[in-house]
Amino acid sequence: MIAPVMTPAPDAAASRRASPLVVLALSLVGISFAAPLIRLSNADPLVIATWRLGFSMIIVAAALLVTKGWREWRTLARREYLFATGAGVLLAIHFWSWNASLRYTSVAASVALVNLQPVIIAVISVLWLQERPSRGQWIGIVLAVVGALIVGVADVPGGLAAIGPALLGDGSSGSRALFGDLLALLGAVTAAGYYLIGRRIRQLLGLWPYVALVYGAAFVSCLLFTQLAGKPLLPQPPRELAIFAGLAAGPMLLGHTGMNWALGHLPAFIVNLTTLGEPIGATILAALLPGIAEVPGGATVLGGGLVLTGVLLAARRA
Repeated sequence: MIAPVMTPAPDAAASRRASPLVVLALSLVGISFAAPLIRLSNADPLVIATWRLGFSMIIVAAALLVTKGWREWRTLARREYLFATGAGVLLAIHFWSWNASLRYTSVAASVALVNLQPVIIAVISVLWLQERPSRGQWIGIVLAVVGALIVGVADVPGGLAAIGPALLGDGSSGSRALFGDLLALLGAVTAAGYYLIGRRIRQLLGLWPYVALVYGAAFVSCLLFTQLAGKPLLPQPPRELAIFAGLAAGPMLLGHTGMNWALGHLPAFIVNLTTLGEPIGATILAALLPGIAEVPGGATVLGGGLVLTGVLLAARRA
């Protein structure tokens, strides 16, 4: 792939000390814990998203004050502020829809379908960011997406035979699973927009000023959504608070923040493609955790293998 011409991110000096691919690998570990932690929570999906962002903002605010990164906001035009706010709103919707999907479908199906984002990213990147995947990277994307689809279909009760009746809303477990799949797909669309906007804004801001704007907008959006939906944020039992803190530390700060750092150094679709490894990690964790114990079948294993092959192929040719 021909690398795009871009203005170096303000934290470009840090890129010489850390490899973007290493950061993406650590981010993948972080996001793999998201679905199992959400499945273990008994809280409302909107409440989970709000607390996750709230805990994250404590650390982000501290980092912003220490680095004085807020000064970089002065360089932004009104249009960039609107873009960052839009990215935050999309992130909030992504968290809600994906959290909700895990109430209806399996961990493996949800994480596989929400990670169909690279198809959307690749197409829009060509039109908006002029970042064209190479032929080999297209092959990697296709393999990964096919694998994700295999995982998703395998985890709908009854497989392909159950999809038709489920579309008619027969009230069966297949219908519930399909509704969960549609919520996961909504999460994929909104996440794609979030990553694309991030690729644009991250060329203008360092990591902490950027995530402070976007996570802050997402947090305020979730607060508004919870009020409109009448979902109380307090009180919360210690177990739920521990899950929320775990979501903030692992999937949010290690996962999303690491990927936001990588957006300053790699094309958006490459960063987003890495998330296709999440179905493997999340499915393994869901199988091992006693509170979930979802053991994947043969088709899920096959699909996961295709996902991993696609990710490795695309990353090696990046």
